[in-house]
Amino acid sequence: MVLDPVGAGASTLRTDTALRLLNEVKFAVIRGNISEIKTLALGSGTTKGVDADVADKVTEENLDGAVAFAKDFARRIGAVVAVTGAIDIVTDGERAFCIRNGRPEMASITGTGCQLSALTAAFVTANPDQPLEAAATAVCAMGLCGETAHRRMTELDGNSSYRNYIIDAMYRLTPAELEKGAKYEVR
Repeated sequence: MVLDPVGAGASTLRTDTALRLLNEVKFAVIRGNISEIKTLALGSGTTKGVDADVADKVTEENLDGAVAFAKDFARRIGAVVAVTGAIDIVTDGERAFCIRNGRPEMASITGTGCQLSALTAAFVTANPDQPLEAAATAVCAMGLCGETAHRRMTELDGNSSYRNYIIDAMYRLTPAELEKGAKYEVR
């Protein structure tokens, strides 16, 4: 099972519900933006609606600290943790994949996080003995599809077309394209 704690930290109801689920259910993967993951790890947070708080954004400058934080939370919770944003971190507490696929415009499309959570669940279901690798592959695939879709955009297209192009890119993605296009490092 995959937990996507949408908006945890934005309201008491969302936060309490996510924390209750975390205490009652054994999840294979917990996937959210850095603010949502911090909320789960710390018990409270400052998510802005369903978007990460700008103060929480993972950047090259704070990547080491974000990886250490995500690894610690994954060890404590006993699940793979996928922190998604400009730089994605997917960790089981021991190894962390830092993934640099995707486009900034993906943040302007409602539902890309939900699409990624569903994709992660599918990849983990197909590879139950390798949840870390499955989750990291799903994150790479989603980001790569965002890149492919962006190249297809014209000046007449907007975020609705972009969303559909991402779905089309996922439909057409081959294992060879994913292998060639995945941009990650293991820490």
